[in-house]
Amino acid sequence: MDLTVLAYAVYLVVSIGLTVWVARTLSTNGRIFLADVLHGDEKLADAVNHLLVVGFYLVNLGFVALYLKSADTVEDARQVFEQLSVKLGVVLLVLGVMHLGNVYVLNKIRRRGLMEREQFPPVDPDGHTETAGGGWTGPKPAGA
Repeated sequence: MDLTVLAYAVYLVVSIGLTVWVARTLSTNGRIFLADVLHGDEKLADAVNHLLVVGFYLVNLGFVALYLKSADTVEDARQVFEQLSVKLGVVLLVLGVMHLGNVYVLNKIRRRGLMEREQFPPVDPDGHTETAGGGWTGPKPAGA
């Protein structure tokens, strides 16, 4: 068997496996983050999470496919490992950059939402809150 074909096969198996693993990890753990960003709307968080996973797969698997071709021929086992290390290293960097980009954008959205929530006063504009007894009660004296 041609060693170039072997390098391609190993590259595809490892790259696709890494992409699936990262996507599942991000989907599982990112769902909680998305629910917070989207103010607890679970259905919307699930929908956005699914769309992000599909986009993640499309971009990363597209990159893996485009990066498959190599101009160099692989003649020995050392070159198989060298070519795989370069290709897989680039794939891992792309996966990492995509992940950090998603987290950055979602964190910006989350911060904006938190700032919007803080703009509303915690007390009604009439200046007081009702207590269980119906009126204001002062602090309790020490020892009471």
